[in-house]
Amino acid sequence: MKNTLKSKAAASRIELGEYVVADPRICHGKPTFKGTRIMVWQVLEDVAEGKSWDFISQVRWRGRLPRAAIAEAVRLAQGALLDPEGNLHRRPRSHRGRELVAA
Repeated sequence: MKNTLKSKAAASRIELGEYVVADPRICHGKPTFKGTRIMVWQVLEDVAEGKSWDFISQVRWRGRLPRAAIAEAVRLAQGALLDPEGNLHRRPRSHRGRELVAA
């Protein structure tokens, strides 16, 4: 029984890359960086705000997050939105009944 529980828990963990994992036992399954509770969305938000990767890595997360992990998160986010040719994977869902419009 104990081995069955371990295998079920391990099976539900999704390795998204070398640095990123989604595990339902950590931060409600939101993607995090392995060995931390740093959520990918937090780092992507910092990148979007124009913070340098060195600042994000060394200051914000006190050296616990290598620049390669930030690069992987950006690549994963890009891959979720765009195919290898730079086209949208699918049309964005409407927001509250309105179509999303590019500014």
